[in-house]
Amino acid sequence: MEETRTVDVQALINAHRFSRFQWLVFAMCFVIVLMDGFDTAAIGFIAPSLLSEWHISRAMLAPVLSAALFGLACGALLSGPLSDRCGRRVVLVSSVLLFGAACCACAFARDLEELTTLRFVTGVGLGAAMPNAVTLMSEFSPDGRRATIVNLMFCGFPLGAAFGGFLAAWMIPQFGWRSVLLLGGAVPLLLAVALALRLPESIRYMVAKQQPAEKIRKVLVRISPDVRSADAFVMQESVKHAAREGGIRIVLSRPFILGSVMLWLCYFMGLVIFYGLVNWMPVLLKDAGLTPQRAALVSALFPLGGAGTVLCGVLMDRFNPNRVVAAAYASGAIAVYAIGQAMGSIGLLMCTVFIAGVLVNTAQASMPALAAAFYPTAGRGTGVAWMLGVGRFGGIAGSFLVAQLSRQQVSLPGIFTVVAIAGAVSCVALLIKQATASSQTPEQVRDGESLAH
Repeated sequence: MEETRTVDVQALINAHRFSRFQWLVFAMCFVIVLMDGFDTAAIGFIAPSLLSEWHISRAMLAPVLSAALFGLACGALLSGPLSDRCGRRVVLVSSVLLFGAACCACAFARDLEELTTLRFVTGVGLGAAMPNAVTLMSEFSPDGRRATIVNLMFCGFPLGAAFGGFLAAWMIPQFGWRSVLLLGGAVPLLLAVALALRLPESIRYMVAKQQPAEKIRKVLVRISPDVRSADAFVMQESVKHAAREGGIRIVLSRPFILGSVMLWLCYFMGLVIFYGLVNWMPVLLKDAGLTPQRAALVSALFPLGGAGTVLCGVLMDRFNPNRVVAAAYASGAIAVYAIGQAMGSIGLLMCTVFIAGVLVNTAQASMPALAAAFYPTAGRGTGVAWMLGVGRFGGIAGSFLVAQLSRQQVSLPGIFTVVAIAGAVSCVALLIKQATASSQTPEQVRDGESLAH
């Protein structure tokens, strides 16, 4: 009787250098995140043109600006369970197609109500695409470099937002505001075609779902030709879970529920800081005595501070990732508090805002990699997506919080102190999550259905 050759898929990925095929998967996921950043920021770039062309007030623009945020939350919450049930690939291709088509349609909106509805639909597609790109990329990465690779991919988001700003500044005077939305939709539509033709399904997902060995081998052989003779595939899960549990049940199960809630709380609080400061810092600094131009310049340093994301990924791969990200949040909280104390010197203020941006953005961008490592394959799509989905409401809460504090005439140092507390809460949440993770033990999940016949 011929001996069956069994391959551990994650051990194989860990043992081989990052192949050209894996770099192709990375490039496709990077462009998805890049276009997510471009499209999310696009509405802010075209807002002044909308005000003048449609003769509306700033207050009337609020629903358009918030519609995409609600769409992002809905898309993330819906796509996670779908990803764990139907596969990463089909959800990712569909979501890119949806946000591309909806963004193109936004360019032909005739009034504010139509644009608001289409921005919500665009947000649903964007919200579904981001977590699935993170999940797919994490499942193609070696264990020792996963956080570095996922964080590097996540750098596409601020790059897309910044690139969109420069491009919009040139395109709007030349071709009008609708051209920005057309570009933001056309590129994802072309990308969806490329994804449909070249994007593979996650190997770990196929093993977890006990798909045929031939199907798994066809993808895995592009990483290592040595698997041509393999008859069966297994994988080593780093966390224990009941066999055949679905994504929602895993995320809400007893071993994971506390960690899940801590991830949601942490990401929520991080977005309270980010959106609260990005949306309101120019106004707060102007009210504190800075000129509008100088207030805008100083405020722009905060979202630019994503430079430490890759370094944080390297540290997460070398040391305890929960403690690394918790330290970034704690340091970020101190820096945000310091912004309120640095109003006497413009030089000190600029340095403080930039450092706070580096720390907060680095911590926030590292959260998807942290979530991807926490959940087993069968629940990873839901786990990552729900963290991003629940966290989106923190963006809405952050803007509302700072608006209320301003309305109550809280002092500038007081406002930054309250916002800084959110960073401290994120730090504590991750330390609690770390305490729960120590109780989990490895379990091997064997795919009996993947035996070749």
